[in-house]
Amino acid sequence: MKAFKILLLTVFLGSMLFAASPAAAQCAACAASVETNAKNGNHETAGLNNGIMYLLAMPYLAVAIVGFIWYKKYRRKNVELNMRNEKLHLN
Repeated sequence: MKAFKILLLTVFLGSMLFAASPAAAQCAACAASVETNAKNGNHETAGLNNGIMYLLAMPYLAVAIVGFIWYKKYRRKNVELNMRNEKLHLN
């Protein structure tokens, strides 16, 4: 069973590695186009900025949700502390 899981993981990672297509994005050209449109009074740049902020926030939101679920699932409930009633003498 363990060997099957390792094989499945290897096949999955290998397929991700070899199936990746190169990105044809031109970030410098896009940035220049957005700056030019903003100077000419076009308001599409606000939508682009909102989209960037949305994409930026999603990983943090996903980690926060997973952390909250983990906290709720694994926290201790109804823990009894059995402590003695006598005073502690540290000397």
